[in-house]
Amino acid sequence: MKVTQEKLPESQVGLNIEIAPEASRNAYEKMVQNLARSSNIPGFRKGKVPRQVLLQRIGNERIKAAALEELIQKSLQDAIEQESIEALGQPNLRSNFEELLGQYKPGDAITFSVAVDVPPSIELADYSNLSVKAEEVVYQPEKVDEFIEQRQSQLADLVPVEDRAAEMGDVAFVDFKGTLAAEGEEGKEIEGGSATNFQVEIAEGKLIPGMVEGIVGMKPEETKEVEVTFPEDYPQEDLAGKPAVFSITLNELKTKESPELDDDFAQEVSNDEFETMAAYRESLEKQFKEQAEDQTKSNINAAIADALLEQNTIDLPESLVQEEVTNVLTKTLMQMQQMGLDVRQLFNSDNVPMLRDNARPEAIANLNKSLIIKEIGKKQGLEPDEAAINAKIAEIRPQLAGQEVDEERLNTMVTEDLLSENVYGYLRDRVNVELVPEGTLSQESEADSESEVETAEVEVVADSESEVETAEVEVVADSESENIV
Repeated sequence: MKVTQEKLPESQVGLNIEIAPEASRNAYEKMVQNLARSSNIPGFRKGKVPRQVLLQRIGNERIKAAALEELIQKSLQDAIEQESIEALGQPNLRSNFEELLGQYKPGDAITFSVAVDVPPSIELADYSNLSVKAEEVVYQPEKVDEFIEQRQSQLADLVPVEDRAAEMGDVAFVDFKGTLAAEGEEGKEIEGGSATNFQVEIAEGKLIPGMVEGIVGMKPEETKEVEVTFPEDYPQEDLAGKPAVFSITLNELKTKESPELDDDFAQEVSNDEFETMAAYRESLEKQFKEQAEDQTKSNINAAIADALLEQNTIDLPESLVQEEVTNVLTKTLMQMQQMGLDVRQLFNSDNVPMLRDNARPEAIANLNKSLIIKEIGKKQGLEPDEAAINAKIAEIRPQLAGQEVDEERLNTMVTEDLLSENVYGYLRDRVNVELVPEGTLSQESEADSESEVETAEVEVVADSESEVETAEVEVVADSESENIV
């Protein structure tokens, strides 16, 4: 078998495979023998069908097609092995099968072409002098206070209020019913706009703007009509921006009685992990500081990754892209399921092609980053050793208790994670990093987006004016032409 190679775009190798006459004849004869043994033809015992009868009943073209298909498959696998090609996914037949079938004569040589996806070759740009900007997340002591206050609020007891009207911060139990107040729809009941003994904290941002504020000053068993306007960005489009009236009855009013921030509180919220409030606060401070440091480190890593993507362009094979698209959609599906969403409405046969197209840019970015990181790790000798891999697996093993674990996949994931940590650590020590205040880069990004929109609008206006001027010139020219005539 003679094989010649050619390099193709998208990390593919083209193989031109010439099958020798003897192999061509043997494939056909083998197919005839197999069909003779397996075919059930009336009047003949199985395996005893004469060759001529078999050819007449089944048809020579069908036998040739089956023989050719098997011949291509076997020759392709032999060629990949012979040429030591690391094939990805399923090879694609570049030759037209019908044309090959027309050319195929058992005992004559035949040549066909295939395209095989192979791992992309990566030639890294110089990454020794990278300069990046990243947002620095600074530890904020008030975040600890906010967290403690939140836990304090969660453990608060609700105590009935009987001697005063409702105030901000109270908890109300209300019946309410909403009707539209827009012209032409006045008095129409809002679908889903009613509830019985609904519990709501009287705080800004709860319910539709104006509703909880309307409860302030009410007393138990009092009914009041509150006028509100649905926000312009309200999710239910048929209600967005429309005025409405809610009839609200205050059934019961309670206030929160928060526990003291003492040692007993610390023991309760930490499940007795900390005996004193001081120890609990110290632990929280440490956690929030570490979170800030980790987020800053993550921002630097992301900036480095973006810089590497700008530097390097990789010719990706389609089989890898499609595999990563599947991974992206699988992660999305799992996240949606964890949120309690019904994924069947989104992930159906009609939507999947569109979802795969939408996931493609993320999949390509993921692949590029992964391949670049692996190449840097290989070049700098940063691959994790077996001891580090086993230690990490042992560390996360308790979290996987009771689950079916694919050990090979687990090992691969841990190896890739450790390699990524090693490479980013190596790069952080060598890259010129400019830390900027949190939110700075996102504001710049928004400004750039607005600038692009304005530029596009100016171009549209310019094009429109140009078209108008051109039209005017043509009209004048036509008029002058008519006058000449």
